[in-house]
Amino acid sequence: MTRLLETAFEALKKLPEDQQDSVAEALLANLASEEAIDELIASRPDVLDRLVAEARVSIARGEGRPLLS
Repeated sequence: MTRLLETAFEALKKLPEDQQDSVAEALLANLASEEAIDELIASRPDVLDRLVAEARVSIARGEGRPLLS
């Protein structure tokens, strides 16, 4: 475990149990969501390719901007 995560857990220990549970639920939901996205991309690489193509078209139209320069 990283130092930052350990620091976060130490801070969470000071919160009331209901707040700790809320943070835990949010964290678990986030992890599940990330896992679902990873599984989708792994099982359907065409989906990611299509999303990248759509993003490039949007950027070319001036509707967005690249996240990385």
